[in-house]
Amino acid sequence: MSKKAFFSGINGIGMSGLALILKDLGYTVCGSDIVEKDITSVLRNKGIEVYIGQKEENISNKEIDMYVYSTAIKENNPEYMYAKNKGIKMMRRGELLAEIMDKLPLGIAVAGTHGKTTTSSLASVAFLNEDPYIAVGGIIPEIASNSRVGKSDYFIAEADESDNSFLYMHPYYSIITNIEEDHLEFHGNLENIIKSFEKFVSQTKDTVVACFDNEIVRNLDSDNIAFYSVDEENADIVDIYAKNIRTENSQTIFEVVKYGESLGEFKLSIPGMHNVSNALAVIFIADEEGLDLEDVKNKIENFRGANRRYQVIYDEDFRVIDDYAHHPTEILATIRAAKMNEKKEINVIFEPHRYSRTSFFLNDFANSLKEADSISLLPIYSASEENIYDVSSEKLADLIGNHCDVYSKEELIEKLLKEDKKGKVYIFMGAGSVSSFAHEFVRRLK
Repeated sequence: MSKKAFFSGINGIGMSGLALILKDLGYTVCGSDIVEKDITSVLRNKGIEVYIGQKEENISNKEIDMYVYSTAIKENNPEYMYAKNKGIKMMRRGELLAEIMDKLPLGIAVAGTHGKTTTSSLASVAFLNEDPYIAVGGIIPEIASNSRVGKSDYFIAEADESDNSFLYMHPYYSIITNIEEDHLEFHGNLENIIKSFEKFVSQTKDTVVACFDNEIVRNLDSDNIAFYSVDEENADIVDIYAKNIRTENSQTIFEVVKYGESLGEFKLSIPGMHNVSNALAVIFIADEEGLDLEDVKNKIENFRGANRRYQVIYDEDFRVIDDYAHHPTEILATIRAAKMNEKKEINVIFEPHRYSRTSFFLNDFANSLKEADSISLLPIYSASEENIYDVSSEKLADLIGNHCDVYSKEELIEKLLKEDKKGKVYIFMGAGSVSSFAHEFVRRLK
C-alpha cells in the first residue's frame, strides 16, 4: 500500500477508523469533509490534517499517492476529479478495508441489514485480550475509538452491504445478523440484496455464523454456515442457541448451548432479544477460537454498547437514550427492548432519514413507532437527497395516529424542557442530526 493517503469524507465513522489505522501503521494521512464533527478533533489530535470544505487545493501539490473516498463522494467532487486526472491510486473505503484485512489470516467480518455495529463492537471487546485490529461503525468505550491497530492475526470489522463494498472482503469468519430490504436506492430490490449476501457467503474462507431466526438468512444455501437462534424450539436444527432467557436487575441472563453442550450462563447489560442474538454469534466464534470463556463472559456482561446504540446520555429522575435506529425493524427492536428493560413510559423522538427510505417504508415505520407510548417526529433528514417522493413527516404522523405530532427542533426542545419528565424514558432515534439534538437537550437540562 501507499505511504501518503488523502481521505475525502474523512469524518465518516468508517472513513475515520481507516484513517486512524493507516496513521498508526506509519502513513502520512490527511483528508477533508463538509462539516466538523466530534471525530474531527480526534483525528487532528492524532496528527491528521483535516480540511473543512472540499476543494482541489486540499489535495493538490501534496504528493498524495493514494486517494480514499466514501460512498457520499460523487464524480464531480473537485478532490475526486483531481485524483482521477493525476492518475493517483483511487480506492473506495471498502476496498481499503478489505486490503488491510486480507493481509491478516483471521479476519472476522460482521454483515447484516441491522446489528452490525453492536455485534462487531461486542466481538472486538470479547477478543480484546487477543490484541486484534478493529474497524467498526461506532465508538467503542473500551478502546475510546472506532478503530485499533493490533499485533495479532485477528481483524474484526463491519462489512457494509449498503453499496456492496462488503464484496471486496474475503474474511476467515463472517457473521450475518439478518437480511432485509434497505438501501433500495442502490440495490433496487430485495432479490439483488440476497444475491450480494450469497456472494459474500461464498467469499468467506471458513465459517459463516448466521441468524436462523431471520427467514431469508435461514434459506441461504452453503456448506459453511453455522446457525444460531434465540428460540429453543430450534435446538435440534441450529449449531448454537440460547435458552432460559430472562431479565433480572436490568440485565438479560441466558444459557448458551453449542453443539448440544452447555457453555454456561451469560449476562448482557444491553437490553433486548436482538442483542442476545448478536451475542450468540460472538460466543460461537470465541469458542471456536479457544478463547477463555470466563473472560468472554465477563467482557460481554460489562459491555455497555457502542456509542449511539441504546446509549444512555442522561440518567437521573428520567432517562435520555441516544440510538441510531433508522429502519423499521431496528426501531421496533429498540422500543421492545426498552419496554422489556425499562418498565416505564417510552417516549420516542424520531428523525426519519432520507426521503427514499421514508417513502419505501412509510407503513412499516408507522407500525413500528406505534409501539411507543408517545412519538414526536422531526422533519425528514434529507442526507442530500431531493424530495421526489412526495413524502413528509406529517404523512408518517397521520399513519401513526393521535399519540404522534411533528415539531421543529426549536418547538420540540421547548416542549420537552417544560413537561413533567419524571419516571419517563426518552429515546432519540435516527441516523441524521437527531443525536446532536439529543445532546443539546441534555445540555439545556443541565
